[in-house]
Amino acid sequence: MTAEAMEAGPGKGVAADGDRPLRIALLTYKGNPFCGGQGVYVRHLSRELARLGHGVEVIGSQPYPVLDEGEDLEGLSLTELPSLDLYRQPDPFRTPQRDEYRDWIDALEVGTMWTGGFPEPLTFSLRARRHLRARRGDFDVVHDNQTLGYGLLGDVGAPLVTTIHHPITVDRQLELDAAEGWKRRASVRRWYAFTRMQKRVARRLPSVLTVSGTSRQEIVDHLGVAQDRIHVVHIGADTDLFSPDPAVRQVPGRIVTTSSADVPLKGLVFLVEALAKVRTEHPGAHLVVVGKRAEDGPVAQAIERYGLEGAVEFVKGISDAELVDLVRSAEVACVPSLYEGFSLPAAEAMATGTPLVATTGGAIPEVAGPDGETCLAVPPGDSGALAAALSRLLGDPQLRARLGVAGRARVLDRFTWARAAQGTVAHYREAMALSERTTPHRSAPRPSRSAPPTPDRSAAAHSDVAPGESVKDVAEEVVVANRESRATC
Repeated sequence: MTAEAMEAGPGKGVAADGDRPLRIALLTYKGNPFCGGQGVYVRHLSRELARLGHGVEVIGSQPYPVLDEGEDLEGLSLTELPSLDLYRQPDPFRTPQRDEYRDWIDALEVGTMWTGGFPEPLTFSLRARRHLRARRGDFDVVHDNQTLGYGLLGDVGAPLVTTIHHPITVDRQLELDAAEGWKRRASVRRWYAFTRMQKRVARRLPSVLTVSGTSRQEIVDHLGVAQDRIHVVHIGADTDLFSPDPAVRQVPGRIVTTSSADVPLKGLVFLVEALAKVRTEHPGAHLVVVGKRAEDGPVAQAIERYGLEGAVEFVKGISDAELVDLVRSAEVACVPSLYEGFSLPAAEAMATGTPLVATTGGAIPEVAGPDGETCLAVPPGDSGALAAALSRLLGDPQLRARLGVAGRARVLDRFTWARAAQGTVAHYREAMALSERTTPHRSAPRPSRSAPPTPDRSAAAHSDVAPGESVKDVAEEVVVANRESRATC
């Protein structure tokens, strides 16, 4: 940071990198941090971008993003871009009332849901396109958080940067591998039909960010994106929040994990099987799962089969402070996933000083580090190896202490949100410079560059046809969208 930037501070004409502050539109079609890693990414990245002195407007759909607040975050705001919220609890896959329909995008969303598809990436991208084009000149850069919908192709009013955490085609294949019977496989293929759209969109994007070297290669292999257009910017843990606290009492035998119960990619069923083996040596061993419990399915069946009803607890809806204290209270943290594009739970557990057992699935080794130095590493899908590693750690307090200290040091050195924001801003500026060289000069007036973004909730921002967008453009989008919503893989 230059002396001028340090003196000026955020929002006073100079950002932390010594250049002018940027006005950033950060898009997320599913942004609640309690619903998955994409929401965690938006929450922490937006906070750190604002702390660097930039204006950040998060534009999101339900479940809406949760943003941090503070005196140093005056340039951070949320604009709600509502969908029909078809998957909300307690009535998922609901049929909207007649007066809820606003336009053809709503009809497309419902029609895709009715036919077993997942519409949100496409429909959010179409709403975002309309919104952004109506607000041309408000932003210096648009950052899409893995929507990869057709609406984001072409002109969206500012240079586009996209984060792909990992290709959803990986999730699709793991779900297909776990599916039993042709009906279930057909249902999985239909649900993931949107990945065809995401492949096509990804190949046409000018600038792609991803969170690990493993994800970078998967994006090349699965989505066909040119390698020279993909840039790795590691994400990380909130190391102020996720930190050691000797005052928190460790619970003997406690193992903690974060997982969606019946998502095959998360590997929870193998951890449940491993726990049954561990309890033959450590009868007090028990598992706390941060996530929703499925009443039926492979995990529930495994818990019943091994008689673990009293040894596996599911918790959800807890606060950040409660989550941190839960991780601190565990003797061991575990990431049993078959694949991860990064693994925030691994970084967060290590940041608290809790020793980690993790698989070598996907990018997890990039985060967790070498076996025996910063974690104990096991092959994915191997409940026997998982049980051996857990038993070893539960029985060796000195090993737990050594891995805990080394794990936190690794996170502090490599995986923090401040570092992620700095790297992201550097790629914003590269994308803007590339756009200046390749896009004809626009004569449209622009607001002051030093001003933070100001949401425009006027009728123009929500009309069916935005300024600069013809009815023919919209009609062509409808044809393409409907074709893709009917397609199966």
